Amino acid sequence: MTKILWKASASQIENSNLYRYEKFLKINYKTKKIKNYKSLLSWSIKQPKYFWSSIWDFAKVYGEKKEKIKLSKNLYQSKFLFNSKLNFAENMLRKKDADLAITFKSENGFTEKKTWKDIYNNTSKIISFLKTNDIKSKDRVAAYLPNIIGTVECFLATSSIGAIWSSCSPDFGTQGVIERFSQIDPKILIVVDRYYYNGKEINVLSRVPEIVKNIKSIKKVLVINYPGKKNLDTKKIKKIKKIKIYKWKDILKTKTSKIEFEKFDFEHELAILYSSGTTGKPKCICHRAGGVLLQHLKEHQLHCDIKPGDKVFYFTTCGWMMWNWLVSALSSNASLLLFDGFPMYKRKDLLFKIANEEKVTLFGVSAKYIDTLNKDKVNIKSKYKLEKLRTICSTGSPLSGNGFEFIYKKVKSNVHLASISGGTDIVSCFVLGNIYEPVVKGQIQNCGLGMDVDVYNDKGKSVKNKKGELVCKNSFPSMPIKFWNDKNDTKLKNAYFNKYPGVWHHGDFAEKTKSNSFVIYGRSDATLNPGGVRLGTAEIYTVLERFSEIEEGLAIGQTWKNDIRIVLFLVLKKNIKLTEKLKIEIKKSIRKYASPRHVPNKLIQIGDIPRTKNGKIVELAVKNIIEGNKIKNIEAISNPEILKSFENIKELKD
Repeated sequence: MTKILWKASASQIENSNLYRYEKFLKINYKTKKIKNYKSLLSWSIKQPKYFWSSIWDFAKVYGEKKEKIKLSKNLYQSKFLFNSKLNFAENMLRKKDADLAITFKSENGFTEKKTWKDIYNNTSKIISFLKTNDIKSKDRVAAYLPNIIGTVECFLATSSIGAIWSSCSPDFGTQGVIERFSQIDPKILIVVDRYYYNGKEINVLSRVPEIVKNIKSIKKVLVINYPGKKNLDTKKIKKIKKIKIYKWKDILKTKTSKIEFEKFDFEHELAILYSSGTTGKPKCICHRAGGVLLQHLKEHQLHCDIKPGDKVFYFTTCGWMMWNWLVSALSSNASLLLFDGFPMYKRKDLLFKIANEEKVTLFGVSAKYIDTLNKDKVNIKSKYKLEKLRTICSTGSPLSGNGFEFIYKKVKSNVHLASISGGTDIVSCFVLGNIYEPVVKGQIQNCGLGMDVDVYNDKGKSVKNKKGELVCKNSFPSMPIKFWNDKNDTKLKNAYFNKYPGVWHHGDFAEKTKSNSFVIYGRSDATLNPGGVRLGTAEIYTVLERFSEIEEGLAIGQTWKNDIRIVLFLVLKKNIKLTEKLKIEIKKSIRKYASPRHVPNKLIQIGDIPRTKNGKIVELAVKNIIEGNKIKNIEAISNPEILKSFENIKELKD
């Protein structure tokens, strides 16, 4: 039974960007037959040439547009707005006035604010620095930085000269950084001196010697000091042979000059992002400037209703694609709120406290964060009015039905909750929200405009109200250009196009409803297969939320006696033990609220659960350990020490 939690009012719809876009199409593209989101989506898929051209026009992209399109059977080789020219950074720096552009907040409350003029001037100085140091178009710039304003400025400067940006957050260890950056041969490393997490200061400069020793292409290092802190001593890294060290404060003392934005091809490389690397060496995913810009403008303005003057926040690090997504909101003349640190430092509701103070209009967090607040019974609504907040976005993992209800009961009743899902692979979303449709408990509203998203069974047939594989049947501009150093695109084709020829296979276990909304049950490689029936782990995790004794769970399928049995690991609240009575209650609930097939054969108490740097549960790593397989890239896991607790568990030997 579907439960509607929110509907936009007539005035909210009429004041939305999506409504304005629909009117724009009728005037400029003669689309008289478009009457609702379903017909708009259909037109956007059937008319890719005009749809993507209309996004350029509607969002008023700076550049030279050509309306050509080249579609290919190899979807990633399709080209949109072929031969168009633009400069990505120019579209981020549309304004140069004294209005607020970016606000930075650290976990300890330190605040830094910069105007559009400040950002423009600093970007200009960094451009001069890069050019002076012989950084040219298509050179790689490696950034080992936290989510601070200087990181955004360095990204804008890099893209403005046509160089290729690639970033890792400082919570990646030295080996994780080397594994990623060594594959792309960067000329320069931009690094922060330290960062803070949950009150602890972590020195990053001490890692630099090992990084440059192992990445021979790096000849120059620019050191940024953490906001509000004095420079750390750089004497030790100054001794590194054949490496020139520069200080951020010296760059900012130089003169500002007018930025001459060179126009690059629509297909020009913008950034290299990395797969999580939990199943092997991280893949270097290269994205094009024009495609990313158009896709983000579409998602921000039409799906998230971001408008000029809005303030956009997403809790993210610079090692996650949501950082790129967040920064692109500048192209909609919105300002950014950046946060760095532990999201619950000294108080559970820290992020909402900041959002209330800073008058945030779009608030983005992970599903895990929402579920944690719900479990801890945090009542946001009783403390904060959040008067400016119109949209809440959730991503990173499936948002449970209870998480949906928590937002409307305990955060804000009149808000558009958009559960969104996509990936680093496309640096954007396949499925997300739209203001025309109601928000239904546990469901993602629609697929994105221009995206022919579907769910296939194992035979490659489209299915509704049945679980299967999330696919996209058409090409779109933010598909990756290539994987770096991937001869003949072999790795790229293996990653997305092997299972269903000519169709993008994303690797999510999902369901498409009769009303064309979506439910995602987790990653396909983490699905459970007892008796040959595929089950999603998210369905088990949703049931666990009913238990106040349980902090979190992790379910895997263990190969056992020519079949698969479900093993459920549980992290319990402090001083609570997994008794036989509690086991029976958990099994009964899973049987009732999920299905008898979901009931685990083994329930085991564990101290903690391994997760990626982005907070996603790593089920596959646990499965590999239990079955005696080697973990190929332990650096991708934020708490690898936890993995030892899954070794040689007696209960799994019988």
